Amino acid sequence: MEEKKLDLNSIIGFVLIFGILAYMLWQNQPTPEELEAQEKAKQEQIAAEQKANADQETAVTTAADYNTGSGIDSLKQIELKNKLGAFAYSAIQSKGGETVVESDLFKLKFSSKGGYLSEVQLKEFVNYDSIPIYLIQDKNASFNINFGTTDSRILNTQDLPFIPEVTKNGDVTVVSMKLKVSESKFLEYRYEIKEGDYMIDFAVRSQGLGDVINSASQINLDWKLKGYRHAKSISYENRYTDIHYEYEDGKDNYTGARDADKDLDDVTWIGFKQHFFSSVLLTDKAFKTANIKSENLVDDETIDTVYTKAFAAKMPLALQGGEINESMDWYFGPNDFDVLNAYDRNLDELVPFGWGIFGWINRYIFMPLFSFLGGFMPYGIAIVVMTIMVKILLSFVQYKQFLSQAKMKILKPELDEIREKYKNNKMKAQQETMALQTKAGASPMAGCLPALVQLPVFYALFQFFPSAFDLRQKSFLWVDDLSSYDTIAELPFNIPFYGSHVSLFPILASIAIFFYMRLTTGQNMQSQPQQEGMPDMAKMMKYMMYFSPIMMLFFFNNYASGLSLYYFISNLISIGIILVIKNFILDEDKIHAQIQENKKKPKKQNRFQKKMAEMMEQAEQQQKAQQKRK
Repeated sequence: MEEKKLDLNSIIGFVLIFGILAYMLWQNQPTPEELEAQEKAKQEQIAAEQKANADQETAVTTAADYNTGSGIDSLKQIELKNKLGAFAYSAIQSKGGETVVESDLFKLKFSSKGGYLSEVQLKEFVNYDSIPIYLIQDKNASFNINFGTTDSRILNTQDLPFIPEVTKNGDVTVVSMKLKVSESKFLEYRYEIKEGDYMIDFAVRSQGLGDVINSASQINLDWKLKGYRHAKSISYENRYTDIHYEYEDGKDNYTGARDADKDLDDVTWIGFKQHFFSSVLLTDKAFKTANIKSENLVDDETIDTVYTKAFAAKMPLALQGGEINESMDWYFGPNDFDVLNAYDRNLDELVPFGWGIFGWINRYIFMPLFSFLGGFMPYGIAIVVMTIMVKILLSFVQYKQFLSQAKMKILKPELDEIREKYKNNKMKAQQETMALQTKAGASPMAGCLPALVQLPVFYALFQFFPSAFDLRQKSFLWVDDLSSYDTIAELPFNIPFYGSHVSLFPILASIAIFFYMRLTTGQNMQSQPQQEGMPDMAKMMKYMMYFSPIMMLFFFNNYASGLSLYYFISNLISIGIILVIKNFILDEDKIHAQIQENKKKPKKQNRFQKKMAEMMEQAEQQQKAQQKRK
């Protein structure tokens, strides 16, 4: 069989064909004008597709789009009529989707299904992981009105289709979500969003539904929310996450961090409070009754968890002339004392400054002082400066306390002699001890009273720093966030009550407390007389000297680093004050001489001392009488 070969003529033919094709392609290539026209057409097509997608996702707000018969066939209309009754009209008109509205503070989404806010983003804030703060997102919240109709249906607004309409009035954006029976009959949720304002005006009203809503059945408003985790330590955040409320003409209270189920009367606002952010429903006319519930959603604090607590509130609504007419407000925003206080609606109670005198100290002393200092210096430095100022103010109290301990130390030998002399007569020993202390001007109570004076300040600051919104995400030295714990090392395991990380400020504060207690406990041990049959006070104080720092090390490892910073600086200053008092101010020889002079002077007893002396004398007489009977 002869082998086929490619001859010269075939090669020339292929070359010619290729050349002709190349010439034709070159001749038919588009001109620059044609290329520009093609690109323009392409861009117009992309824009049209984007607009079509947006129309599907966001509800259109023009009245022309709400005409009857928007693509739903007659069989579907009959089905909707059987299911929803008069409100089938709204289902036919609604196009579904979400309506997006933005202000300088919010990005909001309103769902056509239910008419409620399906997303609330606070634009100025991010969480511990730099993710935007969402109070509502991905169906973590619901708002529902449950009511009966005159045709024997029970309906829930959260399942029904609303028709949105958005209008602008200067800086105010009005979002109207209507559940329609006809164009003139509807149930409306009306939201007014103002620039620079975390408070959203909110009204629920019906028009022309007197013959649709069954006035004989109860109408209930149900509001639920699962709080998103926003902080690094979920256990710490959960400690400050609960329900706050105002009731009975201005009273306020809260459920606390534990699970709760409470019935309330005359409620004017309910706040689902998280550590630094809150969602609050306020009403102009008090709800006659309300039931609130709180449930902890954190089973294991070592596991990364999405939610902190689940909140629920249920309130009955009253009809007025057969219609619903409720004027309310929504607050979605930070638990910033200045922001909340500016509304003058008692919302500042969301900030847990403490009760009684502790709250008073925080509101009128520490909060203004800290705001002033933070206005012109870093917040870490502001904590240090405020701590110094507080310690200087309390230095006189500390001096009195140390002076009392020094007097008791000098009197200790004489007190021990009295106890030895009257070891078989404890009543007489107490009388002589009191008489000596009164003449010398020394008393154990004199050392306790200054410590009691410091307690309100101590507890007030313990409440203040975890509640100070200004500390949130403010850095200082190695600390990223003064409102949360600092971390110098991550542990590969979890230590019960301590955590899986190591914080430096609690370690420094614990060391400072140890040396402070060593100074003060040493003074106390030397001044304490030994009493027969009583526990060894020296041993107890020694145990406390070691136990207190260890307890603080564990307790504060998950607390705000700003609080640990305060205790560290506070104890350093206290150590310095004691050393100055001990080495440069107090002279034990002078104190001893003064005590001896006091002994010579007649000492007038106060009412308390007289009463105690009389009681002791009566007790001694009764004891002697009993001994004679025996």
